[in-house]
Amino acid sequence: MRLIATDIDGIYIIEPEVYTDTRGYFYESFSEREFLKLTGIATHFVQDNESRSRAGVVRGLHFQLPPHAQSKLVRVIEGEILDVAVDLRRGSPTFGRSVSTVLSGKNHRQLFIPRGFAHGFVALDEAIVAYKCDDYYAPECEGAIRWDDPTLAIDWGINSLEAIVSAKDATAPMLDECSALFDYNTDYYA
Repeated sequence: MRLIATDIDGIYIIEPEVYTDTRGYFYESFSEREFLKLTGIATHFVQDNESRSRAGVVRGLHFQLPPHAQSKLVRVIEGEILDVAVDLRRGSPTFGRSVSTVLSGKNHRQLFIPRGFAHGFVALDEAIVAYKCDDYYAPECEGAIRWDDPTLAIDWGINSLEAIVSAKDATAPMLDECSALFDYNTDYYA
């Protein structure tokens, strides 16, 4: 597995070694030992989630606050998405900035999103998305910011008027309306 650094410290693209032959392909999608060796982040994933989305669906931008903050490791089984992570750590030099990358069933890449970040994606075609979380879903800790907040300046690669968004995501607050976020100087893995 190969680790690719992004413009924001702590967010990584993980590219597995894929073995192909006439039968198809095989790759190890996750190894806790390799992950720790490559990233230095000691996390233990406890929940796997999967969703299917048709082209044009936007999910996010979601996060969970402490004491149930979550890291996520996202991959696509089938189809293609633009995956996005936004820094929500007040005081961070990259606060409000985002990283985005295309994940697909063909490139097998994964995106690691640490605690302190919001996560969302747009399905560029019909896609099955799977992701690991290192804490359980806790509705009392969930939060969201608007996917189309102009201060975030995220290029989703789609016409925003044609985006398919849940009512909950469409009415999420803008970043500057969120009082409860994360602190850059807090270690959320301690």
